[in-house]
Amino acid sequence: MATRVTLIPGDGVGPEVTEAAQRVLDGTGVAIEWDVRPMGAGAFAESGTPLPPDTLAAIRSSRVALKGPIETPVESGLRSVNLALRQKLDLFANVRPCRRYPGVPSRYDDVDLIVVRENTEGMYTGLELEHDTPEVEALISFIAATQGRTVRPDSGISVKEISAPAAERVVRFAFTWATEHGRKRVTASHKANIMKFSDGLFLEVARAVAAEFPDIAFDDRIIDALSMQLIQAPERFDVLVMPNMYGDLVAELCAGLIGGTGVAPGGHFGGTDGRELAVFEATHGTAARLTGTNRADPIGVILSAAMLLRHIGEQEAGDRVEAATAEVLADGTSVTFDLREPEDDRPAAGTFGVADAIVARL
Repeated sequence: MATRVTLIPGDGVGPEVTEAAQRVLDGTGVAIEWDVRPMGAGAFAESGTPLPPDTLAAIRSSRVALKGPIETPVESGLRSVNLALRQKLDLFANVRPCRRYPGVPSRYDDVDLIVVRENTEGMYTGLELEHDTPEVEALISFIAATQGRTVRPDSGISVKEISAPAAERVVRFAFTWATEHGRKRVTASHKANIMKFSDGLFLEVARAVAAEFPDIAFDDRIIDALSMQLIQAPERFDVLVMPNMYGDLVAELCAGLIGGTGVAPGGHFGGTDGRELAVFEATHGTAARLTGTNRADPIGVILSAAMLLRHIGEQEAGDRVEAATAEVLADGTSVTFDLREPEDDRPAAGTFGVADAIVARL
């Protein structure tokens, strides 16, 4: 029986890179029923909403999706369609594998780590008060009355929210992921030395959860120290878990270590234990200038598709996709222009040429 997968082509180069990933997944022989659904700027132009209810219902029904990059139209009224998607489906854990594959231009040789980002709280809740409004004036008055602190009356204020339940489930997810994938260490990152009641709570919860996993080593790093140490020696780290904004920034940093977001996969997980719903996606943007040119790099979304295969129980097929992708990257013949060294004068492959080269190696 075929597995139904919701496919969201998205905007910009999204339709091209997701079609390339489709070719690869279909080439594995795994039976997949693709349910194509709109989201983003294209959906807004067609229906007046960038996040159609029918698309959300389709993901809830299939429980797994492959998604291209999407745009958030300013006129839609949403801060971010991606943020709204994660909140509406409670996709609380973002997993960003960062592995450097031979053949990909990079300053580093040995990078193989996982960033696990809490996806629903922190600085990205959207709880903000605009400057010079009655609401922000009331909050400033409350702060003065309860904290004895003076906040400038012309300030804009964003709320950072970290709860014990949300911290507990994402840290537990990280330890469970480490256990299931043969990882040896989990590092929690924070700024608890300054933000004692928010990041301090995250660290307190992380330490409590870590005690339940004695076979996995645990340590923690202040976020600025972690950023420096990742640049100095990324091989020192294994699985990283952290609040929302830190995870966003660190995942991009780590993508830079392995050649960029074009080769960086990602998945979002939700439900009680993070296994009930999953959306796998390209981690790069829509790259509008490359739309329709057959030049966009599909590697990241193809590796995300390999994650999808493993998620639906097709471990062997997922491993074959990753191995074939690694072979194509190491060979260097059938790769897009962004993966060429400056001195490499071989012609670059197109988006679909990359996909076909991977299929040929499956």
